[in-house]
Amino acid sequence: MKRQKGAALLAAMLTVTLVATMAAAALWQQWRSVEVEAAERSRVQSTWLLTGALDWARLILREDARSGGADHLAEPWAVPLQEARLATFLSMDVSNADADRDAFLSGQVSDLQARLNVMNLIDQDKISVHGKLAFDRLFEQLGLPPEQVNVLADQLLAAKKGARSDGTGNPQAPLMPQRIEQLVWLGLPAASLGALKPYITLLPERTQINLNTASAEVLQASVTGLDPAEAKRLVAARETAHFSTITDAGQRSEAVREASSSGQLSVNSRFFEVRGRIRLDQAVVEERSVVQRDGLNVRTLWRDHDTTPAPAAPPPG
Repeated sequence: MKRQKGAALLAAMLTVTLVATMAAAALWQQWRSVEVEAAERSRVQSTWLLTGALDWARLILREDARSGGADHLAEPWAVPLQEARLATFLSMDVSNADADRDAFLSGQVSDLQARLNVMNLIDQDKISVHGKLAFDRLFEQLGLPPEQVNVLADQLLAAKKGARSDGTGNPQAPLMPQRIEQLVWLGLPAASLGALKPYITLLPERTQINLNTASAEVLQASVTGLDPAEAKRLVAARETAHFSTITDAGQRSEAVREASSSGQLSVNSRFFEVRGRIRLDQAVVEERSVVQRDGLNVRTLWRDHDTTPAPAAPPPG
């Protein structure tokens, strides 16, 4: 009799344990499904908001083109958007569960013609003399090995020749990079790339340097004979009044006046970078886009984004 009672008690305990385990597993699965759904919803909402922000930036650049004139850092497109709360735009129904979610948007438009364009290193099927000299000077300013410019130019030229679609390309040539980060494909060390990033860009065609937006380092590298002090004076002068024409800048600097006929300088820009950042609850989504403006047509060349997920909450129980 005692053995039967003991067996029944053991069976009951095993049954309770099994039920509890199955209930815990079901609860965990339900919690995981809810977390996955919430993360996907946040991602989709962030993507739509960043798409709207990109369209707004393109509209600003289009209106700027409509007004004409030089492109400079006092224009509306150059004013950064500080972090602004957008929770009310996610749900107009205050009774909705999303109504109390925290969403913040920030962003900035930057002139990519304020930087040295890597594509300026080559001209047609040869290395550009002017482009290479500019990069030589930039590498010297930054204390980088000068031989790296030669490797970069040679490999970029090989990549361009290898990318020909007429069947004459070299299949052994390096791939043509599409992003600055991909210049390591051409033999540029990561440490050098990190130092160069604030001053260079990679655009689909050769471009001029905008005297109204370029940094003193880029101006010094771009203009033959321009010393550091003179480059800083040019930057300080345009803060008071931007350069309407290259002639205006030439009146401030003899080196700029002598270089104005080279076709390497301008006061207008066609290529811009648009950066957007959404902070939704604890997750952060950042997007970077490059746009090209030709007249009133502003088109997106490419866009990519990076997501920093929110820290996972501990499962219930």
